Amino acid sequence: MCALVVVPVLKQPQPKGETATTAPRSNEAKLEEAIGLARAIDLEIAGGVIVSVSQPRPATLMGTGKVEEIGEMAKAENAGLIIVDHPLTPVQQRNLEREWKAKVIDRTGLILEIFGRRASTKEGTLQVELAHLNYQKGRLVRSWTHLERQRGGAGFMGGPGETQIEADRRILQDKIVKLERELEQVRRTRQLHRAKRKKVPHPIVALVGYTNAGKSTLFNRITGAGVLAEDMLFATLDPTLRRMKLPQGRTVILSDTVGFISDLPTHLVAAFRATLEEVLEADLILHVRDMSDPDNAAQAGDVMRILTDLGIEGQEAEDRILEVWNKIDRLEPEAHEAIADKAAAMPNVRAISAVTGEGVDALLEEVSRRISGVMTMTTIDISPANLSLLPWLYANAIVDERHDQEDGSVSLDIRISEAGAAELERKLGTVKSKKDEW
Repeated sequence: MCALVVVPVLKQPQPKGETATTAPRSNEAKLEEAIGLARAIDLEIAGGVIVSVSQPRPATLMGTGKVEEIGEMAKAENAGLIIVDHPLTPVQQRNLEREWKAKVIDRTGLILEIFGRRASTKEGTLQVELAHLNYQKGRLVRSWTHLERQRGGAGFMGGPGETQIEADRRILQDKIVKLERELEQVRRTRQLHRAKRKKVPHPIVALVGYTNAGKSTLFNRITGAGVLAEDMLFATLDPTLRRMKLPQGRTVILSDTVGFISDLPTHLVAAFRATLEEVLEADLILHVRDMSDPDNAAQAGDVMRILTDLGIEGQEAEDRILEVWNKIDRLEPEAHEAIADKAAAMPNVRAISAVTGEGVDALLEEVSRRISGVMTMTTIDISPANLSLLPWLYANAIVDERHDQEDGSVSLDIRISEAGAAELERKLGTVKSKKDEW
């Protein structure tokens, strides 16, 4: 289908006494992102237009002149669909469809359409369906003119019943309640899975970031997984978890989450709460940023606002979040060098290219250091009665040398974190330790 993209830019004065925390997103970047969203569902883009809106109109959002101008443009381009990159009220959507004589969807509707195509698991499908029903509930129109009002009550003289729209709303509400119950069951199942993982226990490292920042590519690079990774907004939707071993021997669970985006509707955030809980439970959060995007600072601000809404802020955010400056391979040599030098000087930043692998080893070393802490060299003797601990040691430490003794015991030279050494001491009772810092 041929589509026209319209980006309304509302003039929003900065409140007195407040300063912007991040650079504002440029209008051209907003248009480019809106076109990218439309292309994500295989739409043919006839063109895009930026519309300045000084005073939003309750009936059409934009002024009469602009509405007519866009209508003529859509007619000339033979566009059967017009995407308005802004939330529209049901009245505004209906009026614009009448004026333009074309199908109109707003930003929320477009994102829902993308999510609907990307969801591949039962959980993802439930979340998208719930968000779509909540969105649709306020946009019901009467489709049956002959059923304006159903007859209610018993007998011939029964009183007037509910209107068709009221009946549709009741059916939708029943579906919403049912989906919420199913999602609650999904949430409980996730909690059980997390409880089982905590018993092992393996730390959780979560990848977050703006959509198309390269999270899935990085996920595939360091885990060898085959998660879909394309240069496309919302290429993946459902969360994926993989077990992986860090350079210092510690096993962790890496979680790839849904990409964030600006102006994400509230009910969408609510619907994906079960997915975002993986971020809340994470021991370390890797905030992946696309440094080749001119608006990466504004995108980072959008991500941090969502993390703040989830309750990750202040000192907790500083301790748990490590910024990953991705796609440095796309930068010009001078910009590449400048970004790499700047990242090297910042303790909470690592510059990488998930495509070429540049900087990934250094990133994993930093993740390992944050998860495992300072490594110590330790020599231990395991008696034949305690040989069942060997798999635990190989999973949680780096074994440098192994000596099998004639009496069946095993002597190991290992590198292990302080927390791991304490756990091993608890398991063995006594540990011969050199206590040499690695």
